[in-house]
Amino acid sequence: MFAAGIAVFITASAACALADSLGWLIVFRAIQGVGAALIMPLSVALLSTAFPPEQRAKAMGIFSGILGLAVLAGPVVGGAITEGVAWQWIFWINVPIGLFLLATLWSRIGESHGPNSALDLRGLLFATCGVLRLVWGLIRIASETWYSWEVILPLALGFIFMLMFVDWGFRTLNPMLPMRMFRSRSFSMGNAASFLLYTSLISALFFIAQYLQIAQGYSPMGAGLRMLPWTATVFVVAPVAGNLVKRIGEKPLVVCGLFMHSLGMFWIGLIAAPDTAYTAFIAPMIISGCGLSMAQPSTMSVVIGSVSPNEIGKASGVFNTLRQLGSLFGIAILAIVFTANGDYASAQSFTDGFVPAILASGVLSLIGALAGIRLPVTKRKIEMKLDDVTSVKPV
Repeated sequence: MFAAGIAVFITASAACALADSLGWLIVFRAIQGVGAALIMPLSVALLSTAFPPEQRAKAMGIFSGILGLAVLAGPVVGGAITEGVAWQWIFWINVPIGLFLLATLWSRIGESHGPNSALDLRGLLFATCGVLRLVWGLIRIASETWYSWEVILPLALGFIFMLMFVDWGFRTLNPMLPMRMFRSRSFSMGNAASFLLYTSLISALFFIAQYLQIAQGYSPMGAGLRMLPWTATVFVVAPVAGNLVKRIGEKPLVVCGLFMHSLGMFWIGLIAAPDTAYTAFIAPMIISGCGLSMAQPSTMSVVIGSVSPNEIGKASGVFNTLRQLGSLFGIAILAIVFTANGDYASAQSFTDGFVPAILASGVLSLIGALAGIRLPVTKRKIEMKLDDVTSVKPV
C-alpha cells in the first residue's frame, strides 16, 4: 500500500505538470492527494513499528524535523523553481524522487500486515462524505461570506455525516475507527493539541508568506528565504525534543512548545507594519520554530503511544486526517479575520488585516496549549547504568 501511494503520487504529479487547463490540474491534484493520503499515515505506522517503544520518541523527533523542514522549506523551493524555471517543475521534481523511493523500497522495508478484519464500507462512506463536505465548506469561506448557504450547507452536512460515522463506530463490531480509542485522554487530547497546532501553523505560514511579498515587497523566493529561521529551528530542535520525550514525557513539551509558538505569533502581530525591518521578525520566528519543534514530535508520540501495536495504523490515520483538517480550518478562520479588517488593495490595507489574523493564529496555538495541559503525565522508568550503581562491599 505504501508503494502504491508513492506510485499514485508521482503519476499524478507528472499529470499535473502536463495539464493544459485549470480544470485538469485540479483533477490531477485530487488524485495526487489520494496518493499522499496513503503515504502519510502509513509512513508513521511503518516508522512506529520499526522501533521499540523506548526508541520511538527519538525516531518521531527526527521524522518531525524532516516533516517540518518540508513544510517550511516549501515556499523557498517553490519560489526558486517558479522564478528560475517554470511552475510545472514544482510537480516534475516529485517524479525522480518518487522513482528513487520505489526502487529502494522493496530492499529496505519489510512487509507487514495489520489484523485480518473486514473492510468497514459503511464507516468509510460516512467518513469520506463527512470530510469532503467539511473541506468543501471550509474552502468556500475564502470566496463567500461565512454565513452563506454555500458555506453553511456543506458544513452542516459534513457534521451530520461525521455524527453518523461516530454512531456507527459505537454500534458495529469491527469499525473503521474504534471510538473507544477516544476514551484515552492521551489519544483524544494529543489529537486535539495536534489539530490546533496545525490550525495555527499552516494558517500563519499562509499569511506570513503573503505579508512578506505584498506588504514588504519581496519576491516569492525572497519571502521563502526570509522564513528560513522557522526551517532551521524545526530541523535542529525536533530531534532533540524527541530525545527529551524519553526523559520528561510529552506533556511538558506539548504545552511549552505551543505556548512558545503563540508567543512568537503575538510578537509578530504586535510589530508588523509595512515598514518594519525584517530583522525584527527573526527572534519571534526562532521562538515559534523552537516551540513547533518541541510540540510536533511530542503530539505524534503521545497519540501513537496511546494505542496497541495493531492499532497504530488507525491512530496514524486519525492523526494525519485531523492534521489536514486543522490546516484548512486555520486558513478559513484567519481568512475570515483578515477579510473583516483588511484587503489586498495596498501594503497598509493588507497589514490591517494581517495583524489581527496573525494574532488569531497565536490564540489558536494558546488553546492548543490548554488542550496539552489536559494530557496525563507520562510515567517514565528511570534506567540506571551499571556504572552509576554504587556497589556495596561485604564487611
